[in-house]
Amino acid sequence: MGTRGPRLLTVLLTLVAAAAAPSAVSRDEREVVEVSGAPDGVVWVAQLSDLHFSVHHPERAYDFRRYVGPALAMVNPDLVLITGDLTDGKSKDLLTMKQNEVEWVEYESTINDIIQISKLPRRIFFDLRGNHDSFGVSASGDDYDFYQKYSINAKLRRQGRVQSITLENSGRKHLFVGFDSTMEIGLRGPTNLFGHPTDKQLIELDQALSQWDTDFEKVPLTKIVFGHFPLSFLALTESGKSIKDVFLKQSLAAYLCGHLHTRFGKNLKRYYHRAVQEPSLSEHYYQFNMHQGYAIQSNKENCSEEAAHVEEFWEWEMGDWRKSRSMRILAIDDGHVSYTDIDFRLGSKSIIILPTFPLDSRFMQRASASCDFKCHTKGASTFDTVRALVFSKQEIVSVSVKIYDSRPGTLEVVLDSEMKRVNSNDTRGHMYLAPWNWRAFEDPSPSRYWLQIEVMDITGDTSVSQLRPFSINGLTARVNWTWKEFFVIGIQWASIYHPALWCAISLIFSLLLAPQVSAVVFKDQFTYKSLYTNGNQRTLLKSLVGGFVWLFVELARVIPVWFLLLVYTIYLVFLPWLFGHPITEDGSLTYMTHRGWILKRPNSGNEVVHAGIPDVMVIVLPHLYFVLLPTIVILAAMAAERTAYREHYLSRSGKKKDDYYQKSRRQIEHEIFWNGRWIRKFLCLFCLVVLWKHWKV
Repeated sequence: MGTRGPRLLTVLLTLVAAAAAPSAVSRDEREVVEVSGAPDGVVWVAQLSDLHFSVHHPERAYDFRRYVGPALAMVNPDLVLITGDLTDGKSKDLLTMKQNEVEWVEYESTINDIIQISKLPRRIFFDLRGNHDSFGVSASGDDYDFYQKYSINAKLRRQGRVQSITLENSGRKHLFVGFDSTMEIGLRGPTNLFGHPTDKQLIELDQALSQWDTDFEKVPLTKIVFGHFPLSFLALTESGKSIKDVFLKQSLAAYLCGHLHTRFGKNLKRYYHRAVQEPSLSEHYYQFNMHQGYAIQSNKENCSEEAAHVEEFWEWEMGDWRKSRSMRILAIDDGHVSYTDIDFRLGSKSIIILPTFPLDSRFMQRASASCDFKCHTKGASTFDTVRALVFSKQEIVSVSVKIYDSRPGTLEVVLDSEMKRVNSNDTRGHMYLAPWNWRAFEDPSPSRYWLQIEVMDITGDTSVSQLRPFSINGLTARVNWTWKEFFVIGIQWASIYHPALWCAISLIFSLLLAPQVSAVVFKDQFTYKSLYTNGNQRTLLKSLVGGFVWLFVELARVIPVWFLLLVYTIYLVFLPWLFGHPITEDGSLTYMTHRGWILKRPNSGNEVVHAGIPDVMVIVLPHLYFVLLPTIVILAAMAAERTAYREHYLSRSGKKKDDYYQKSRRQIEHEIFWNGRWIRKFLCLFCLVVLWKHWKV
């Protein structure tokens, strides 16, 4: 009796809290799909992104029909997720960016053909909007909002920015939530690059992800979110909140996104983990490698429910269809999430292999995997077999698994075993299993053992999966990004913009004002004569610093040029950078500052908003760092060169010629160098480079 009272009180409080939530997702609003058929406890979905169907590139839609339809028919996924940039919205010269209805008609026609070829139900397709799909769309439902006319989501009357569906199979729930974070006022490119979630949308997203949290059945639940923008290109909300905090709170399995394209690299993945200690200031701005902040779990077993709950998630950006012709198959096997990427650039695929256990220790392992290993939170039976999904157009003859040991320095086969298919009268796909002594592969190194699956069909066609390291202990193999991968996914650009902006402005004002003060206060110290005559008495460092300061002191002495640069910099801080039509050509003329485009909010009278923050950084930062700063440095160098040449000329013209004096070779070369004004010519060449950059920006 003493324990029943508190339990009853807890249940009543939970019911009251659920009922009191004004906009929470009720049980009647949940979309649940029962996935029947073998293999039990396994679901899989297909993801495509950045299709960029274009009137100028009809081959993109042609290849989509040619390859994706048959592939989906072979894979038979439970969901098909298309994560943005359905159309291109660009002119042939790439200068004009706006919606093109012909491209949307092509998209609708292609998707209809895919559904017909694959024989998949339309309701399992989810297509989200990307930034290209919102170019020039002033408000949802306006004349240029073709997404609301031609997309699958619109035709199935899926309203709102957050969509969710739950796949249920063998007592497990798999929650998929789609999130559209495109601009509410769709600017044209290039100042439409970031996702812009709002506080209201984050509340809706949190509620959608929490829809099963009050379910008393407490069945195993895996949460996946899919959207267009990676977190590095998502702005903060109006109150400064981040979508990352929602994902960590909900402990997602993964966030699936697109936007970046394969040209930046193939390791566009990032692991997020709530650190025990307060994160450093730098972590708000950048992360140097894929697993930064991840703490290796201790060997001491702590299997309490509190210790087992880890706030974490993976962010997996996938390749684009536009040039890379990529498609991803993602599977959830008893809570283990894995994927494989398919490249159609070399043609169609007759066999697709997706190992589902053990997981790739580089890109799929989570911090909680160590607890799963020690405490068997998912059940010991999940470790007993190596498992793989195999999709094939032809009948499969044999499937085998090979495990390699890399410790000798070369890959040495330590396990070679046939895999057997899970037989069932009602099957959605073919799962192959191979029993193994998994305890034999415990090792402190997360990349010692490597896994590969080999498949042969009835025609003799053979295919192998990519080699992948695994750690049965749940340890993670560290992966470093290339500089391009770090640039696009390791930097939080929305957080970087304002510090980078004010650093550039502060540096420019320092280069202009400090030398002017020095020229007034220290008149005779920063001159060519003082530097030239005292050069031998100074250290190299002092000479370099003195020479650098002298450059800008000479610029400060050219008053008209210095004054124009100062006025121009002040202008950039307080006044418009440019005027234009950021939404449509027939829209009202407005202007852009470093704070964004000044626009009137639709249907709100005369309310003015700053749209495109931090998107305008693609114009602002390149202009400051690659145009204005180099221009100041080049003009300072030209002013200094003029002074140095004048002093050289005066020194030579004042000397009396000696009939018996003969110049050395070095002196002759020195004279030719100064008389040819080669420094000035070199600086003029740099001016042309800066002008080209200015024109390009």
